[in-house]
Amino acid sequence: MEIRNLLASDWEAVKLIYEKGIGTGNATFQTSAPSWEEWDSSHLAGCRILADEVGKVVGWAALTPVSSRCVYAGVAEVSVYVDPAFSGIGIGLTLLDRLVNLIEAEGIWTLQAGIFPENIASLRIHEKAGFRILGTREKIGKQDGIWRDTVLLERRSKVIL
Repeated sequence: MEIRNLLASDWEAVKLIYEKGIGTGNATFQTSAPSWEEWDSSHLAGCRILADEVGKVVGWAALTPVSSRCVYAGVAEVSVYVDPAFSGIGIGLTLLDRLVNLIEAEGIWTLQAGIFPENIASLRIHEKAGFRILGTREKIGKQDGIWRDTVLLERRSKVIL
Protein backbone atom coordinates (compact mmCIF):
# COMPACT_ATOMS: atom_id res chain seq x y z
CA MET A 1 0.00 0.00 0.00
CA GLU A 2 1.26 3.45 -0.93
CA ILE A 3 0.38 6.62 0.96
CA ARG A 4 0.54 9.60 -1.36
CA ASN A 5 -0.82 13.10 -1.85
CA LEU A 6 -4.46 13.37 -2.84
CA LEU A 7 -4.79 15.01 -6.27
CA ALA A 8 -7.74 16.50 -8.12
CA SER A 9 -7.62 13.50 -10.47
CA ASP A 10 -8.36 11.25 -7.45
CA TRP A 11 -11.61 13.04 -6.62
CA GLU A 12 -14.08 10.51 -8.07
CA ALA A 13 -12.56 7.65 -6.06
CA VAL A 14 -12.28 9.83 -2.93
CA LYS A 15 -15.86 11.01 -3.36
CA LEU A 16 -17.10 7.42 -3.68
CA ILE A 17 -15.45 6.47 -0.36
CA TYR A 18 -16.89 9.62 1.24
CA GLU A 19 -20.37 8.71 -0.01
CA LYS A 20 -20.00 5.21 1.46
CA GLY A 21 -19.13 6.87 4.80
CA ILE A 22 -22.16 9.14 4.53
CA GLY A 23 -24.28 6.06 3.87
CA THR A 24 -23.32 4.48 7.20
CA GLY A 25 -25.00 7.31 9.12
CA ASN A 26 -22.11 7.28 11.62
CA ALA A 27 -19.34 9.09 9.78
CA THR A 28 -20.59 12.65 9.24
CA PHE A 29 -23.57 14.95 9.48
CA GLN A 30 -23.19 15.62 5.74
CA THR A 31 -25.92 14.15 3.56
CA SER A 32 -24.09 14.33 0.23
CA ALA A 33 -20.57 14.75 -1.03
CA PRO A 34 -19.61 18.22 -2.27
CA SER A 35 -18.19 19.06 -5.67
CA TRP A 36 -14.43 18.91 -6.08
CA GLU A 37 -14.28 22.71 -6.12
CA GLU A 38 -16.14 23.01 -2.82
CA TRP A 39 -14.10 20.25 -1.17
CA ASP A 40 -10.82 21.64 -2.52
CA SER A 41 -11.50 25.16 -1.23
CA SER A 42 -12.37 23.95 2.27
CA HIS A 43 -9.40 21.60 2.90
CA LEU A 44 -5.77 22.48 3.61
CA ALA A 45 -3.70 21.87 0.49
CA GLY A 46 -0.64 20.49 2.30
CA CYS A 47 -2.49 17.87 4.33
CA ARG A 48 -4.47 15.70 1.92
CA ILE A 49 -3.38 12.13 1.53
CA LEU A 50 -4.74 8.82 0.35
CA ALA A 51 -4.01 5.13 0.57
CA ASP A 52 -3.48 3.48 -2.81
CA GLU A 53 -3.60 -0.31 -3.02
CA VAL A 54 -2.27 -1.34 -6.43
CA GLY A 55 -3.90 1.55 -8.26
CA LYS A 56 -7.10 1.57 -6.21
CA VAL A 57 -7.87 4.35 -3.74
CA VAL A 58 -8.88 2.56 -0.51
CA GLY A 59 -8.89 5.46 1.96
CA TRP A 60 -8.14 9.13 2.42
CA ALA A 61 -7.50 11.73 5.09
CA ALA A 62 -7.51 15.51 5.02
CA LEU A 63 -7.60 18.58 7.26
CA THR A 64 -9.93 21.56 7.35
CA PRO A 65 -9.20 24.75 9.28
CA VAL A 66 -11.49 25.18 12.30
CA SER A 67 -11.64 28.96 11.99
CA SER A 68 -10.55 31.82 9.75
CA ARG A 69 -9.39 33.79 12.82
CA CYS A 70 -5.60 34.13 12.89
CA VAL A 71 -5.26 32.88 16.48
CA TYR A 72 -6.61 29.50 15.33
CA ALA A 73 -4.37 29.25 12.25
CA GLY A 74 -2.68 26.15 13.68
CA VAL A 75 -5.85 24.26 14.58
CA ALA A 76 -7.42 21.88 12.08
CA GLU A 77 -10.14 19.24 12.04
CA VAL A 78 -9.20 15.84 10.70
CA SER A 79 -11.28 13.60 8.44
CA VAL A 80 -10.35 9.96 7.80
CA TYR A 81 -12.37 7.68 5.53
CA VAL A 82 -11.67 4.09 4.51
CA ASP A 83 -13.53 2.05 1.92
CA PRO A 84 -15.61 -0.43 3.97
CA ALA A 85 -14.23 -3.30 1.87
CA PHE A 86 -10.79 -2.48 3.31
CA SER A 87 -11.73 -1.65 6.90
CA GLY A 88 -10.14 -3.32 9.89
CA ILE A 89 -6.66 -3.77 8.39
CA GLY A 90 -4.98 -0.60 9.66
CA ILE A 91 -5.48 1.79 6.76
CA GLY A 92 -7.25 4.44 8.86
CA LEU A 93 -4.54 4.43 11.52
CA THR A 94 -1.80 4.53 8.87
CA LEU A 95 -3.42 7.58 7.26
CA LEU A 96 -3.94 9.28 10.61
CA ASP A 97 -0.34 8.64 11.68
CA ARG A 98 0.93 10.07 8.38
CA LEU A 99 -1.19 13.20 8.84
CA VAL A 100 0.22 13.63 12.34
CA ASN A 101 3.71 13.53 10.82
CA LEU A 102 2.77 16.22 8.28
CA ILE A 103 1.24 18.79 10.60
CA GLU A 104 4.38 20.46 11.95
CA ALA A 105 5.58 21.31 8.43
CA GLU A 106 2.22 22.99 7.85
CA GLY A 107 2.35 24.94 11.13
CA ILE A 108 -0.50 22.95 12.69
CA TRP A 109 -0.25 22.57 16.48
CA THR A 110 -3.64 21.05 17.29
CA LEU A 111 -5.76 18.49 15.50
CA GLN A 112 -9.33 17.94 16.54
CA ALA A 113 -11.96 15.41 15.61
CA GLY A 114 -15.68 15.16 16.27
CA ILE A 115 -16.76 11.52 16.11
CA PHE A 116 -20.15 9.93 16.68
CA PRO A 117 -19.93 7.76 19.82
CA GLU A 118 -21.26 4.81 17.82
CA ASN A 119 -18.20 4.94 15.54
CA ILE A 120 -16.03 2.82 17.85
CA ALA A 121 -13.42 2.02 15.17
CA SER A 122 -12.76 5.71 14.51
CA LEU A 123 -12.55 6.49 18.22
CA ARG A 124 -9.99 3.69 18.66
CA ILE A 125 -7.69 4.75 15.82
CA HIS A 126 -7.72 8.37 16.99
CA GLU A 127 -6.76 7.31 20.51
CA LYS A 128 -3.99 5.05 19.11
CA ALA A 129 -2.71 8.07 17.15
CA GLY A 130 -2.36 10.11 20.34
CA PHE A 131 -5.71 11.90 20.46
CA ARG A 132 -7.36 12.36 23.83
CA ILE A 133 -11.06 12.61 24.53
CA LEU A 134 -12.09 16.05 25.74
CA GLY A 135 -15.74 15.25 26.22
CA THR A 136 -19.07 14.68 24.56
CA ARG A 137 -20.89 17.42 22.73
CA GLU A 138 -24.49 16.49 23.46
CA LYS A 139 -27.16 17.03 20.84
CA ILE A 140 -24.70 19.06 18.73
CA GLY A 141 -26.57 18.47 15.48
CA LYS A 142 -29.53 16.75 13.88
CA GLN A 143 -29.33 13.89 11.45
CA ASP A 144 -32.57 12.79 9.81
CA GLY A 145 -34.46 14.76 12.46
CA ILE A 146 -32.70 13.04 15.36
CA TRP A 147 -30.34 14.87 17.71
CA ARG A 148 -26.84 13.34 17.68
CA ASP A 149 -23.89 13.61 20.05
CA THR A 150 -20.25 13.73 19.04
CA VAL A 151 -17.15 12.88 21.03
CA LEU A 152 -14.62 15.71 20.82
CA LEU A 153 -10.98 14.62 20.63
CA GLU A 154 -7.75 16.56 20.19
CA ARG A 155 -4.10 15.92 19.61
CA ARG A 156 -1.49 18.54 20.39
CA SER A 157 1.80 18.71 18.51
CA LYS A 158 4.80 17.66 20.53
CA VAL A 159 7.02 19.93 18.40
CA ILE A 160 5.03 23.18 18.10
CA LEU A 161 4.23 24.29 21.63
